[in-house]
Amino acid sequence: LEQAAQHRPGEVPLYMSFDIDRPVINVTSGPAPDSPGRDMTMASFDRTSGEPVPGHDGFDIMEFLLQLHTDMFLGLPGMLFLGAMGLLLIIAIVSGVVLYAPFMRKLEFGALRTRRAKRIKWLDYHNLLGIVTVAWLTVVGLTGVVNSLADPITTTWRTQALADLTAGYQGDTVPTPAEMASLDEAVKQAVEAAPDMTLQFVAFPGGDWSTNYHYAIFLHGNTPLTSHITTPVLIDARTGEFAGMREMPWYNKALALSGPLHFGDYGGLPLKILWFVLDLFTIVVLVTGLYLWWVRRRNNNAGGA
Repeated sequence: LEQAAQHRPGEVPLYMSFDIDRPVINVTSGPAPDSPGRDMTMASFDRTSGEPVPGHDGFDIMEFLLQLHTDMFLGLPGMLFLGAMGLLLIIAIVSGVVLYAPFMRKLEFGALRTRRAKRIKWLDYHNLLGIVTVAWLTVVGLTGVVNSLADPITTTWRTQALADLTAGYQGDTVPTPAEMASLDEAVKQAVEAAPDMTLQFVAFPGGDWSTNYHYAIFLHGNTPLTSHITTPVLIDARTGEFAGMREMPWYNKALALSGPLHFGDYGGLPLKILWFVLDLFTIVVLVTGLYLWWVRRRNNNAGGA
């Protein structure tokens, strides 16, 4: 933490996370405890030597695409817009299934009438790939909607689930780094409170994932499922006293599970490859759907003329 403060003088620590597959600590800092994401800076340090770990230089295409997919660089309005698009996707899926059911009574499942007119051929491809991907696309759409509500969910958790912990602090200010108790001791208390869990990250006072008065030390389980569900231990940032350990409410758990499911992070590389293939199928469904709509609209206009 001292190394991070020297690396970014004048900034305050916001988060500290711990890599699972390498001995590296990541410290996120910003000009103020409530700094928006665009003003945050992350620096990585070797846990054994304290030396800085070189970061990625230049333009990061994956980071750009992730941000574009998350909020289109518009913050909460962008996230809510994408969430609304997710709801429209669910409606489109439901309406597609409703239309598909009577249509397939006339044909065998998977039938492709490749010798018929071009529109009929693409209609069959559209229907086949659509029904094959319907369950996956529904899951991706629903989890995308949940992910788009991340900020409101986090705010609700802070203001409601942690309300009793902040009741006695009215009027107190967010402690400065110099006023904070030992982080090492705080982490030690958290680990002792949940010895069967693994340390994931620390949220400093004043940020979205803590209160204005506590270290929030997040730990996760060790199974493929529980590794995505965190439990916070709150330590008074000024006194270092143990304040409480809180299980996340259901809406936070839904958010925690929806992210990995949306991006295919549960099963390693094989699941990512499957997600990639299903993404390609979905693109074909989208393109053929637009093509069929355009052909029908053109024919209707021609008939009206």
